[in-house]
Amino acid sequence: MNIEGFRNYCLSKKGTTEGFPFDETTLVFKVIKMFALTDIEGEFRVNLKCDPERTIKLREEYPEHIIPGYHMNKKHWNTIIVEGSVPEKLIYELIDHSYDLIFNSLTKKQKEELGNL
Repeated sequence: MNIEGFRNYCLSKKGTTEGFPFDETTLVFKVIKMFALTDIEGEFRVNLKCDPERTIKLREEYPEHIIPGYHMNKKHWNTIIVEGSVPEKLIYELIDHSYDLIFNSLTKKQKEELGNL
């Protein structure tokens, strides 16, 4: 996976927008709320929201390539070093998981608004 593949996959999710709300290099993907982000410079890493129990399991299974979310709530976010041992299929699954956590937390009204996009 490269950054363009990551970007395209995130944007393929219903209602997803992208932007640079923090600075010129931190690319953020939202479905009303943030579900993924990456720095477009330097080593390719992505931050993804994750169920707290799963965050621990993933960090234990991939200790050098899945670490507590950089500048994020360490309980709910992981940073994945993409050029590592984490299988690409798992990274796509974790993007889906992050998106689903956010989408499922939206109100009925917010989901309806997204349905009209």
